[in-house]
Amino acid sequence: MKKFAFLLAPLALSLLTQCAGYQLGASKPAKMVNVTKLAVPTFKNDTLEPRLEVLATNALIKKLQMDGAYKIVPASEADAVLNATIVDIHRSQFRAVRSNTLRTSELLMRLQIRYTVNDTAGTELMAGQASGASNSVLDPNVQLTERQALADAAERMSTSLASQISEGW
Repeated sequence: MKKFAFLLAPLALSLLTQCAGYQLGASKPAKMVNVTKLAVPTFKNDTLEPRLEVLATNALIKKLQMDGAYKIVPASEADAVLNATIVDIHRSQFRAVRSNTLRTSELLMRLQIRYTVNDTAGTELMAGQASGASNSVLDPNVQLTERQALADAAERMSTSLASQISEGW
């Protein structure tokens, strides 16, 4: 009788744990379930910031590769193509110098993009917006500080966009 109980215990344990609601693997949005290979061409840049499109595109490709939900391939081999446009860069004062409130000590940079995902037939699978923000302390080299803040904002935007495409939220 004890041998029978030892055989039944693992079976009962496995049946009880299967209703926990967890699922292995990626949980893609419903419209993206059939997409396994994704092409990400260089973003279009509607701002006046030079070379920002390459920075943002590379950040997104790295995030998607780390996520593993899609294989990044050229457009000729892809199931779908993600097209994105950098719409706006918003710079604002995050903190001011204590003695002079008009002088900025910390800068907030916000990067906003619009994207669409189309399948090979041209049908739109997904569309939306993503943004990323970064704040950085200004030093004497303002251009370098802004460039580093934009790189950080692009990284945060890519995290948001990758989760929208691969997880649906």
